[in-house]
Amino acid sequence: MAAEDALRALLDCGVAVFDDLHRGVKKLEFLADPAAGEVRIGSIVPLAGTFVSAVIDRLSRLYPRIVFHVVVAQTEGLHRELSERNVDLLIARNVGPIADEQLKFDALYDDSYVVVAGAKHPWVRRRRIELADLMDQSWVLPPPQSALGSDFMKAFRAGGLDYPRTTVFTNPADLRISLLATGRFLTIFTTSVLRFPAKRPELKVLPVELPIARVQIGIVTLKNRTLSPVAQLFIDSAHDVAKLAKRKW
Repeated sequence: MAAEDALRALLDCGVAVFDDLHRGVKKLEFLADPAAGEVRIGSIVPLAGTFVSAVIDRLSRLYPRIVFHVVVAQTEGLHRELSERNVDLLIARNVGPIADEQLKFDALYDDSYVVVAGAKHPWVRRRRIELADLMDQSWVLPPPQSALGSDFMKAFRAGGLDYPRTTVFTNPADLRISLLATGRFLTIFTTSVLRFPAKRPELKVLPVELPIARVQIGIVTLKNRTLSPVAQLFIDSAHDVAKLAKRKW
């Protein structure tokens, strides 16, 4: 074994030992006061503003002294944060088998893509719509060259269509929701946006099928890491929120 590899292995062991010691101290603090503590969550932007927000709202009502640290980044950066033990867990999408054998994925719910309009849009009264019928409508969508936009492009092309007539190119959900409220625009969202942290009556799903596969949302943790009691509380609450949403959806 090269000296550099040996040093890296020693440093990794040291990090793990220090982290376990830190977890032990936090566990003692939790036993002394079960209503307090800290949890560090990593997630991508769409899930942080929807599902993670719903879990935090629920858990903070039950344990108002818990402190939540939320790290928002791209998937690659989040996996690095988790591996380096800077966060306790991730709320993430399962886009395929996890290459890193140290990581564990715990499924919560399935997310699907839907065409969405504001409640005032004239097409919300239609009972059946083909995707081709909507090509001449005003859309607000991510740029087709973006990661999300490229997925949408594949969906349209699967139906023999091109990217629709897009009036506004943008990624942020908040801006798209504001434009939908005018009753003039259409967009594509995941169902997470519509049900977390609460249902959005101002948004309506159009009865049109999108050829985009469902994506599993779940919790990613390190297999060889003992989580703090507060982190476990967050995981339990995440499962509860996901179950409640399945009943209401």
